Amino acid sequence: MFLQRTASALARRSPARAFTLAQRPFSSSIVRNDQKKWAPKQEGKILSYDEIKVEDDLIPPGAKPGTIPSDYIQATGLERLELIGKMQGIDVFDMRPLDASRKGTLEDPIIVNGAGDEQYAGCTGFPADSHGVNWLTVSRDRPIERCNECGNVVKLNYIGPEDDPHSHDHGEHHHPPHEEPKTFADYVKPEYWYR
Repeated sequence: MFLQRTASALARRSPARAFTLAQRPFSSSIVRNDQKKWAPKQEGKILSYDEIKVEDDLIPPGAKPGTIPSDYIQATGLERLELIGKMQGIDVFDMRPLDASRKGTLEDPIIVNGAGDEQYAGCTGFPADSHGVNWLTVSRDRPIERCNECGNVVKLNYIGPEDDPHSHDHGEHHHPPHEEPKTFADYVKPEYWYR
């Protein structure tokens, strides 16, 4: 408490000029760059969802000088693709809820579309909201998973590219393949699997 009072008393007594760092105008600190390096690739035209073919098509034209850009004008990459799709009524990431009108079985599982190696599905039981959310992980290696609380079965429907561009096999560094940790399910006789 004493130190706070002392500091405030010193601040009141000292001249304001002593605390100023540099006596130069703000405008002199601006760096001017006349290069067109950061200019948009396309001038003024905003592509539709069907016209987008490569990654560079997801770079927006930018806002006009003196205006405030909207999300649509400044969004890039996947965010821009999603916004353009929504404007045309296309759900790019398929955000619909899973089928909850029935309970998935091994013969007729609930289908989960996924473009990656792994997809998560939340099970709330049948009928819906019978239990808390149990997150099930389905992958390309293990496409079928069963909820441990209600027995609901989900299956991955892989819709991604066959060749994974993020695979680590094309480089010079060869890492050992990922091995899933052992669970009690690994010790069950094969004739009892998924029955």
